[in-house]
Amino acid sequence: MITAFAEMLKRHAGQGRVAWIGLRPARREEILAAETVDVTAAGLCGDHAKEGKRAVTLIQAEHLPVIAALAGLDNLHPELLRRNFVVSRINLAALRKAKLQIGSAVLHVTGPCPPCSRMEELLGHGGYNAMRGHGGWYAEVVEPGRVALDDSVTALTSAE
Repeated sequence: MITAFAEMLKRHAGQGRVAWIGLRPARREEILAAETVDVTAAGLCGDHAKEGKRAVTLIQAEHLPVIAALAGLDNLHPELLRRNFVVSRINLAALRKAKLQIGSAVLHVTGPCPPCSRMEELLGHGGYNAMRGHGGWYAEVVEPGRVALDDSVTALTSAE
């Protein structure tokens, strides 16, 4: 039974896709949307992140309507959430502690990315709580590469 469970953890319905790319040039500066980005050990070129377990941030595209609903908004633009990649069609929570290929880069999903207090400012009253449990994930860069909109997101190893 354990073997079957371990095998089930490795399976995903299919590949994900890069739906949006955002660069944060500096803390509290406006997010810049990009079509293509180079990923280095220190994160995305043009982003203010630093090398390590939090070099890149990802959020699930399918969570944006949930966050909007919980925040009392009609819609939600990804730049308000201040994450680097919005990905669709693959469950990021199922990739915790796993490696994934996104474009030609390889990332290691290290843990959940909680919302910051700025979400109250950007999403309005209750914005912080609207994002709790939906804030996305941090990742460390394993192999640098290039990522473009609509690139595939593929699980390379599963969480254990």
